[in-house]
Amino acid sequence: MTETHSRAGTLALLRSFPRSVQLLVLNQYGVNTGFYMLVPFLSMHLTGNLGLSLAITGLVLGVRTLSQQGLFLIGGTAADRLGPHRVIIVGCALRSVGFAVFAFGTSVPLLLLASVLSGLAGALFNPAVRSYIAVAEPTRRAEAFSVFNVFAQAGALSGPLIGSALLTVDFRTVAIAAAVIFAALTLAQLRFLPAHPVEPADTTVLRGWGAVLANRRFVLFTVAMLGMFALQTQMYLVYPVLAGRITDWGGAVAVLFLSTTIFSLFAQVRLTRWFDHRTHRGIAITAGLVLMGAAFVALLPVLWSDRGHGVGEIALALTPLVLSALILEAGIMIAQPFVMELIPAYGNSNISGTLFGMFYLVSGIAAAGGNALIGYGIDLGNGWPGALVCIVLAWGSAAAVWLLHRRNLLADPAGTPI
Repeated sequence: MTETHSRAGTLALLRSFPRSVQLLVLNQYGVNTGFYMLVPFLSMHLTGNLGLSLAITGLVLGVRTLSQQGLFLIGGTAADRLGPHRVIIVGCALRSVGFAVFAFGTSVPLLLLASVLSGLAGALFNPAVRSYIAVAEPTRRAEAFSVFNVFAQAGALSGPLIGSALLTVDFRTVAIAAAVIFAALTLAQLRFLPAHPVEPADTTVLRGWGAVLANRRFVLFTVAMLGMFALQTQMYLVYPVLAGRITDWGGAVAVLFLSTTIFSLFAQVRLTRWFDHRTHRGIAITAGLVLMGAAFVALLPVLWSDRGHGVGEIALALTPLVLSALILEAGIMIAQPFVMELIPAYGNSNISGTLFGMFYLVSGIAAAGGNALIGYGIDLGNGWPGALVCIVLAWGSAAAVWLLHRRNLLADPAGTPI
């Protein structure tokens, strides 16, 4: 299949979904565009333009992450009880306000407020969007999340490009533009996103959470998948650090992100369709996790490579790093759509938001702990202990998913084979 056909296939697949799913896929492109326009440049603004210390800058950035990851369960539960469309709208509106405060706020209290609002926004619309898609397209969830990932990656690519262009004016222009994007998304959801009927809850919030935690199969699946989310974040931790170690070229990190994003844009739907038609869900997820671990095996030569200076040396040094990143991205592309497909299948549609929220809360905590452990390992010696941790996490998760598959403990996604 040519690249042109691959693009046409993705767009044709998008058009085959309900209008609400199409809107949310395009919404995710806007969400990631607006987010990556601002967040990658936020630390430079705080330390450079505002002259804040690294400690205060770390606090502001950490509060945003904590507000988002720590409140995923709240957002998911709100989607179940209030309706996901309402939570999506409120989340986009809060993100718009938060980014506007970043544009004009100069004091630490205002910056912390902006961080809380921005993080809370993500905690609201992230599980709500996924819950909405899972309910709106119950028979083709994997394909829906595959296209969703393609447009999310496209937004992650275009966002920094737009942000860097606007940064030539000033950071305030970047923040205002990002706030305007989220305001436009809010209006679009208000106008075009239909409401899903929500049945009145027959239990308290705490009892609902308890019921999810009492779902043994869901808990086992969530624990088994901890390695995937810990490794996903390494594109933003290990790979940029190693790129800086092996070359003095400032564009090395851009090459990494550009390579993996383009690869995802052209290969995501094809990979999902191939595994969807030929394998069980457990085998597909296991294969993705095995590849993610293999990426860090391929990374090992980078840890002992010499620093490149000339064009030839830089290309030679970057080649195994880019190859490793592409293998990692391939593993994510294979596993993630099927993981997203299975999460809501562990309960009925009335608790899909809570299931996503709980899953992301636990995964976020695990990713934070994994990052600390992996980062510590990368700082030791040549960094091989950090790579070894990544390999163990990935292959340990692969073994756990395979065991769940063999014991028929994976959920049945809308009657498809498991």
